[in-house]
Amino acid sequence: MRFSTILPLFAATALAQDSTSSLGPDDNGKYEISAEGIRAQFIPYGASITNLFVKGKDGVERDVILGFDNATAYEGDVHPHLGGVPGRYANRIKNSTFSIDGEEFHIVPNENNMNNTLHGGPDGWDYRNFTVVSQTESTITFSIVDPDGKEGFPGEVVSYVTYTMTPHTWNIKIVALATTKKTPIMLTSHAYWNLDGFANPDDQTALNWTFHLPYSGLRTGVDGILIPDGTLLPNEKYSVNDFWSSPKKIGANWTSPELEGNCGTNCTGYDNCYLVSRDAGELLDWRNSGPVASLSSEWSGIKLDIYSDQEAFQMYSCGFQDGTLPYKSTQGAPGGSGFVQQFGCVVMEVQDWIDAINNPEWMREKKQIYGPATPAFTLEAEYVFSTC
Repeated sequence: MRFSTILPLFAATALAQDSTSSLGPDDNGKYEISAEGIRAQFIPYGASITNLFVKGKDGVERDVILGFDNATAYEGDVHPHLGGVPGRYANRIKNSTFSIDGEEFHIVPNENNMNNTLHGGPDGWDYRNFTVVSQTESTITFSIVDPDGKEGFPGEVVSYVTYTMTPHTWNIKIVALATTKKTPIMLTSHAYWNLDGFANPDDQTALNWTFHLPYSGLRTGVDGILIPDGTLLPNEKYSVNDFWSSPKKIGANWTSPELEGNCGTNCTGYDNCYLVSRDAGELLDWRNSGPVASLSSEWSGIKLDIYSDQEAFQMYSCGFQDGTLPYKSTQGAPGGSGFVQQFGCVVMEVQDWIDAINNPEWMREKKQIYGPATPAFTLEAEYVFSTC
């Protein structure tokens, strides 16, 4: 399906939905959608999720997403990408450089002493306001037009981000269209999770949560600043990166020397891109072939299963949180610290192989380079909640 077909389809759908909806932002600038057992709030800034409420095993509703109480708190020069859609290319780009058809492009650097680009640059998509195209009680669609040359990327990109709530499930669909030139596109949701809503009086970290990556026997090798070095590494059974052979607690191997430097130089923990290795049938039928990741907390009894059509999965254990980021008024418990502690959250990103545009031997061009003559970029994911 080409741009000329998709754009009118989206426009017609948006107009049809918008004509029946009188919903809008609340006093904090947030748009709420809901379904049985789940409700969530979003803001146009970065098309970000700000709150997600589900019930644990005790029947108490908990807000399991990091964010701020008011939409205005998200805007500024520096923020931790809370809940947004980073773009037009998520994760890192080596030397802020890539080539397409022999032409070299230099994009704006913003990380590691300006040696690389993270999440689309200093004015990437999650630093910008999207347009609310439509909203109903259970779904909301945001759009952005990213102009030719922005942050150094070639060509215009038009993108639509649709969030939908169905019973106990948060659904994501992202479509992006390169309208004028070939350009890299890789998108994701950059939500930070705390399945206890910071209400556990004994442990405000994620280290006792159970994590499982059943399809991820491989990960990308990286250098000390987390730039892929072109290698694919085995997550050997019983190693610190083995989350595939069986579920285990995130902190199960915390004292292992192997974990030192696992997330970069002088970093202990996780910030790794795990490959999702499924056969063609499983990938085509991704909704039924099993979750690519599962996360659960024994304390709250909340379990999250993530289904996705993407072929990689980034997990970050929040090692650089330093106790200065406040959690929201919808979170915590009496006597709590009020702030996100080190390892007090988990970031989980469904995406493609990181920096594959600089590793052509991985043969990911059809998954990451788009133009007017190619199909659109698409991403779909389902975040399914239950109790354990």
